[in-house]
Amino acid sequence: MIYIFLADGCEEIEALTPCDLLRRAGHKALLVGVNKREIIGAHGIHISADITTADVSANDDVSMIVLPGGVEGTENLKNDKTVCNMISACQKNGKYIAAICAAPTILGEMGILNGKTAVCYPSLENKLIGAQISAKNVVCDDNIITGKGMGVSIEFGLMLVSVLDGDEASEQLKGKVIASGTTY
Repeated sequence: MIYIFLADGCEEIEALTPCDLLRRAGHKALLVGVNKREIIGAHGIHISADITTADVSANDDVSMIVLPGGVEGTENLKNDKTVCNMISACQKNGKYIAAICAAPTILGEMGILNGKTAVCYPSLENKLIGAQISAKNVVCDDNIITGKGMGVSIEFGLMLVSVLDGDEASEQLKGKVIASGTTY
């Protein structure tokens, strides 16, 4: 099971693109609304979550959690006890933690990026406490996957598929969703 946490103010593309790609790859990826089912994204788009944080527990059998960015959305994720408990549980149990845009700053502030290579939205790199900053768009270091922002949402989502299913599965999915001749 994969939980994609959504809070008001999240970047919609960073939330929905990974969800779409994970589901296309056959994974049970659930949108988890922080304290409610209807989330209003950073650009006023209403997203209906599958479940809420009241429905999840740090004891749930998850293989990955995904944290979309957006400044307000990231603050709302960071301030939610269930989200923080899930991050800690995943870190303790070696499960994948994926964060994009502003959301990797949560991991930096929790001390999870110590000794890791990571990326985030460029103006927020000082909040990736303990991390070595990469020039790449998307980075996987052990169980931590980070992405720079909305413009790399497809690349980020494909990386999630790659770590779960292998590079070949990710490449096959990429071939199905990206127009022929497009470089990425």
